Amino acid sequence: MHISTFSSYTPPFFKVPTKAILNILLLISLFASFDVTGQTVPVGNQLEDYYRRQQLLGKLDSSISFTSRPFTLPWIGVSLSETAIGKNPTLRQAQGPESRNAPNSKLQTPNSKLFLLLPVSLRQQYNSNHPYSLNDGPLIPARGYQALISAGFFAKLGPLSVQFQPEYVFAENKPFETFVTVKKTASQIAAFNNFNGVIDFPESFPGRPYKKAFWGQSSVRLTAGPVSVGISTENLWWGPGMHNSIMMTNSAAGFSHFTINTIKPIRTFIGSFETQIIGGKLESSGTASSEGKRDDWRYLSGIVASYQPRWVPGLFLGATRSFLTYSKERKSSFMGYFPIFEGVSKKSLYGEGEGAIADDQRISAFIRWLLPKDHFEIYIEYGKEDHNFDLRDFLLQADHTRAYILGIRKLYPLDKNDGSYMAFNFEMTQIEQNMTNRGRASSYFYSHSPINQGYTNQGQMIGAGIGPGSNLQTVSVSWYKGIKSLGFQVERFVHNNGLLYASSGDIRAHWVDINLALLGEWNWKHLFFTSKVETIRSLNYEYNYEPIPGSDVANFWNPGVDRYNFQVSVTTSYRF
Repeated sequence: MHISTFSSYTPPFFKVPTKAILNILLLISLFASFDVTGQTVPVGNQLEDYYRRQQLLGKLDSSISFTSRPFTLPWIGVSLSETAIGKNPTLRQAQGPESRNAPNSKLQTPNSKLFLLLPVSLRQQYNSNHPYSLNDGPLIPARGYQALISAGFFAKLGPLSVQFQPEYVFAENKPFETFVTVKKTASQIAAFNNFNGVIDFPESFPGRPYKKAFWGQSSVRLTAGPVSVGISTENLWWGPGMHNSIMMTNSAAGFSHFTINTIKPIRTFIGSFETQIIGGKLESSGTASSEGKRDDWRYLSGIVASYQPRWVPGLFLGATRSFLTYSKERKSSFMGYFPIFEGVSKKSLYGEGEGAIADDQRISAFIRWLLPKDHFEIYIEYGKEDHNFDLRDFLLQADHTRAYILGIRKLYPLDKNDGSYMAFNFEMTQIEQNMTNRGRASSYFYSHSPINQGYTNQGQMIGAGIGPGSNLQTVSVSWYKGIKSLGFQVERFVHNNGLLYASSGDIRAHWVDINLALLGEWNWKHLFFTSKVETIRSLNYEYNYEPIPGSDVANFWNPGVDRYNFQVSVTTSYRF
């Protein structure tokens, strides 16, 4: 049995540039107003997408990008008192360009309210045959029943705010078929071992049952005006995607980090800006997938920034960048803590050679275009693993080590009296690498040989949860009325084609999940419910395909070994 206390978080978790941080905190404490606060809506919370939909309906400030989350409630014009209970949140009307200057920086709750109980939440999930785990935080890939429990409080005193919201995971963690437990050839086993050598991404976790506590969505911050500084273990989501993001998602437990970020758009004469800069600690899984790898935690430096031009309301242009280094090799200098500000070409950094220390970079650019009058948005994010050598290299092979996300959403109002509407959403994520990998040294996206744990925290992806070599297409149609919703979703999930091509390459052996899900959200008094019931057909589960000897064209496409999985996920929240 695996029993663990809180995931390690003992500030300071690494040596920080103390003098600079103290100076920032001092300035904030001197100029801060006592009516600021910092309660956030956790990534993946049931209310999160509600606010984004309200923006498409023209009922929320159109200068908010929704590309750096979690976001802070008061700055989007939401009443804390009403989100704390089961009512639909009150939103300030924000229509047209003039809404960008609307006074949305004051709390609608009394300034004397210094303490708030956060919702008690229970997420329960069940997989009948094998794991299916995306965007579910510290929940692990597991068969059987598992649960995530969270609760806590928010308190503030002047510029200081404390959000304490720990999480606890229990998982039955029943045995299931994995890659190595089904029949495999020597070449397949070798490819699997090579993949495991560059990333800490286990198929299963030890412990039956599995039990672990986390600091969860907790933070300590000093906030003044649009700027907040602090330490946090909250999940982050960077970029415009709804089902996936290249740089940051909630597919793993939140990691310890310090943060300097805006909590509302900074408006200037050329437009509005939002940003977040972090330095964090990524840990190994402690499973067989981490054995034989370097015994050192990884320091993550990251930034996301978005800009909305004053002349094009609703258009957001942005970029993200992250760097991984081992903590023992990180230099005690500004660039050692913030390599995100270094040059983007390998030639500008290292000349004709390579870096002296092990590091790994990712970078992306994104666009989100919001059209409230049409209740429509389109978004795209394009990212790259590691550096290009120089500009010529980028122009010749801009698609080398690339990944991208493309999505659209359209709302169709139904009844003006009750505010009901339909919503259509399509999103595709392409993490699988292309043919350029065959002609030059490269690896899987989210992995780079010097950092052999990859872009993971405690064995799960902090980027797109589908993982290296994978692709996902999602289509959903839903009915909404306030917070309530009913809908269905269809997905096609292609598992790690890079692993397939590195082993057999048989075009009949792709592992592809075809998923059909029913979705629902409902509120009643102080209770809020979110549910998902999903059937999953895994074609060639774990690439399990055996061709018929001497087969002809007629039976060339004979079926592989398929598996059926049934998943139920229900989240119940009680808001005080």
